[in-house]
Amino acid sequence: MGHFRLLVVGNAVSAYGSYLNMVALNVFVYQVTGSALTAGLFMAVRLITSVLSGFVSGRLVSRHDRKRLMVCADLTQAVALALLLLAPDGARVTLLFALAVVTGACSTLSQVALRSSVPEIVGAGLRTRANGLLVTGRSLAMIAGFASAGVVVAEFGYTTAFVLDALTFTVSATVLFLLPIRTRAVAEESTADGAAEDGAGTGRWASFALLKAAPLLAVMVAVRAADGLGSSSHNVALPIYSSALDPSHPATFISQFWATWAIGNIVAQQVCSRRTSKTGWSPGERAFALGSIVMSAAFIVVFSGLPAVPAAAAALVAGMADGFTEIAYVSRLQAAPDEQRGRLFGLSASAENSGFGLGMIVSAALLERFSPLQVVSAFQGLAIVLCVALLVVLARGRSLFPNQPPARGSGGPASGREVSSAAEGGTS
Repeated sequence: MGHFRLLVVGNAVSAYGSYLNMVALNVFVYQVTGSALTAGLFMAVRLITSVLSGFVSGRLVSRHDRKRLMVCADLTQAVALALLLLAPDGARVTLLFALAVVTGACSTLSQVALRSSVPEIVGAGLRTRANGLLVTGRSLAMIAGFASAGVVVAEFGYTTAFVLDALTFTVSATVLFLLPIRTRAVAEESTADGAAEDGAGTGRWASFALLKAAPLLAVMVAVRAADGLGSSSHNVALPIYSSALDPSHPATFISQFWATWAIGNIVAQQVCSRRTSKTGWSPGERAFALGSIVMSAAFIVVFSGLPAVPAAAAALVAGMADGFTEIAYVSRLQAAPDEQRGRLFGLSASAENSGFGLGMIVSAALLERFSPLQVVSAFQGLAIVLCVALLVVLARGRSLFPNQPPARGSGGPASGREVSSAAEGGTS
């Protein structure tokens, strides 16, 4: 785990740059163009690119060296930011949209490649603990990035923010390049070129074929898409709700919420890590569904108008459940054979980003007519309904899918050649 801990640090540094980038670039676009529509289009281009690149990333990760892909993705973002800094004022608007495409595509590619590689880097038995470390690193990076973005831009300007952002990607790429890690199964490395030739004609539909062969994984991906809808609703509703609570200090509740949520994420990682170390336990589909229900319910409670302390407690629970479900979901998909894992994570990334993007648009429109509590309850309620459906499917799995093998423990990646023989396992 020593090398992986260094990887976590590098990934957290890169994530910090991404969150800093998210705030600074969005404000910079508005400052340069003076148009809210252009700023919205910039965000839309980046999100649409993230959705579309999920499918492409799955194919790339399945065919090429994952470590090299992650290094190239980080360096590409660093170079794109450097070009933006060096460009004349007249070319900056065009370069901004090019940068939106680059950041959307590269961030998705890095995420898919890293998630697919974890079982090969640390071993199957340690993947849950490793995923917890990644969740903790990204949670801390998110808080640091959002908290420091305003200070960096206000005190030092956009140029410093973009230089700092480019440096974080360079640091991450350097750490990855120097680490002596293996990101692909040994047997697969020797046949990667042949597999790429064989899969060329069916690659477009391969991800969907995998989910058709593993219906429980398909339901889990659908739940994650619904979670994306729910996440978008509380992200859009937070500024409105916080302003209503304290019009003179509208950022207070938002800051408290995200800080408490991050603490919950870290607590979840610690709990999962300790239980995994002691018992070898790995969360499965039932744990994922139950955790998602708790998470969605806690987010609804946050917007119910409770006093500060109970609201903070609900945010803490939401953060813990959010961190736990992230660990459970990623660990579960990592139980698939290595040659299929990249496509699964690529499709998952597209589903999650699609849900989040659609939710941002729909929830923003609904908040014009309905209260934050009503909108968040509707979106998070949909996630709860899908989770209940998943629990029903799990309870009746043998009768619903008579041709599927019985559930097995999820201690490591399956050795079978089909997702249907590996993806229906898991313990909760």
